[in-house]
Amino acid sequence: MPQELKIAVMPRSSFCYFWRSFCAGVKQAESDLLAANMRVTVQCDAPTRDNDCEMQLEIFKKFTRQPVDGIVLSPCHSQELVAPVEAAAGMRIPTVVVDSDLETTRKVSFVGTNNSAAGALAAQRMGQQIKGKGTVLVLRYLKGSRSTEDREQGFIRHLRQAYPAVEIVPTDEYAGATRDSARVASARLLAQFGGQLQGIFTPNETSTAGMAMALQGTRLPGTLVMIGFDYSDIYISSVRSGKIQGLVLQKPFRMGELGVKTLVDHLQGKSVPAIIDTGTTLLTPENIDTPAIQAFLDPEMGRGEPAKAGR
Repeated sequence: MPQELKIAVMPRSSFCYFWRSFCAGVKQAESDLLAANMRVTVQCDAPTRDNDCEMQLEIFKKFTRQPVDGIVLSPCHSQELVAPVEAAAGMRIPTVVVDSDLETTRKVSFVGTNNSAAGALAAQRMGQQIKGKGTVLVLRYLKGSRSTEDREQGFIRHLRQAYPAVEIVPTDEYAGATRDSARVASARLLAQFGGQLQGIFTPNETSTAGMAMALQGTRLPGTLVMIGFDYSDIYISSVRSGKIQGLVLQKPFRMGELGVKTLVDHLQGKSVPAIIDTGTTLLTPENIDTPAIQAFLDPEMGRGEPAKAGR
């Protein structure tokens, strides 16, 4: 192991609660490693928007030119950064992928949510809430975003298998990378389909926020079921009041923490799992104040829970 390790960390963006929690986990990992007498320096940089692949590519190239000993990356697209990651591997700069997977075998490990299973968890809640029948809208996030595509597909697949009487509205509308673009897309969809719907699924924090804002300006029935993804303070009152009937919670703090530690383990010559599942749970109006849910909402409470290794 070198005298000092230089680690680059590249979230998809610097925006929203999810990435702030992720970066807190990165800082925790750096602190833990330093406390264990490992000289590790972590540098973080990210685009301001989730979908700015061009900027993310420039940041990636900047880090490889410095150079660094390894990179922790949450790619904005499942394919756009494949060639740079593989080129970096050829330069002996390994990459651990976090949150949203990358279609390459040259990554060291994937650390994040089992997104297909998380989508199925949301679908099970939806099916129960609408009693197995009705029409459900899926607001897609971004083309090429592997994490949210897996959630959307997992949701649709499970809903069709477990609740065949439910109709899923076919739409190619995407929320986009910001709450405002998600609000505009949501408003268009609600104007077109709102009167037909019993349920809505949103696959990430910004799409959930945008849909929640769009729903505030409608006269749709109060029985409309909304199942979203991720946590933000603005959602809590909506969950408590029953306007949002479920949120799938991830562990971004653990993703940041384990992403860095997994990379350091690899650089030390240790064997690391190809997949590390950081876990999910479902927040509902019924369980919002339970200790298990509070552990997910407070990263420091939940960080000691062991992650699950995949294949």
